[in-house]
Amino acid sequence: MKLASLKSGRDGHLVVVSDDLAWYADAAHIAPTLQAALDDWDRIAPSLEALATDLNHEVIPRERFHEREAASPLPRAYQWADGSAYVNHVALVRKARAAEMPDSFWHDPLVYQGGSDSFLAPRDPIPLADESWGCDMEAEVVVVTGDVPQGTKRDEALSLIRLVGLTNDVSLRNLIPAELAKGFGFFQSKPASAFSPVFVTPDTLADHWQDGKLHGALKVDLNGKPFGRANAGIDMTFDFGTLIAHIAKTRSLCAGTIVGSGTVSNRGSDGGPGKPISEGGLGYSCIAEVRTVETILRGKPETPFLTKGDTVRIWMDDTRHHPIFGTIDQTVG
Repeated sequence: MKLASLKSGRDGHLVVVSDDLAWYADAAHIAPTLQAALDDWDRIAPSLEALATDLNHEVIPRERFHEREAASPLPRAYQWADGSAYVNHVALVRKARAAEMPDSFWHDPLVYQGGSDSFLAPRDPIPLADESWGCDMEAEVVVVTGDVPQGTKRDEALSLIRLVGLTNDVSLRNLIPAELAKGFGFFQSKPASAFSPVFVTPDTLADHWQDGKLHGALKVDLNGKPFGRANAGIDMTFDFGTLIAHIAKTRSLCAGTIVGSGTVSNRGSDGGPGKPISEGGLGYSCIAEVRTVETILRGKPETPFLTKGDTVRIWMDDTRHHPIFGTIDQTVG
């Protein structure tokens, strides 16, 4: 089942989207918003599933689905917790600035709590007031949970994942060092993120969803050229069950909590830093990582951060080469 929110008020208007993303059926008679559906998922999900089946069999009224009319599936959420499950990415970034890599990073997940009061729609521009802030995209995988009791363990946490999607977790890289130096975490350096037009139930993903990981090439284009094709199911040190269990160690999570994977990152075939696509590698899911590799290999970064007018596209294809979640397609404004 694929769900989306058309732009309407603060919380959108819930619709069920066909598997090919071409059509939608209004779901307001079942639940007015996606958050309302998540709040009462066990009762409401079967009705949404039935609506999705009827839509895919073309036996009910339907309307054309246009991704430009979609808000974030959750235009605002009660919680947005972003992890750093691809520790290869963390290791590279720290190596570039000669920072020690604690061994604990390989068995104790990193997580920060991001701003969830307002998300960007998948086709909204990325607002950038000052190019000196070092604007970067970060292509990631996300899941949305149901209610997660405090102390939930990994296997149970996997069963509480309701939906899977993608995000562009926008970062202002040049603001990060000063913020972290205060010892109190991210805030100004983490503006609003954008999410894929649709979120998808794990069962619909078939072989793409295995062991709490989304498998497949996470595709990133920068200014119309291939930038990243890293496989989200490879080099993921912490699966989503582990991330959710970590977050729920000391608190319960309410339905509608969004949990991010952190920047998807693959090692090179030789075990070292990945290579650009132009050199036969899988590329990168953020600019900071390619700048890190450039620093390691040549002593300084060469690839610039995003500037006004740059375009970013993020998506993942199914086996028929059709986007699973729709496409995040943004211009820096």
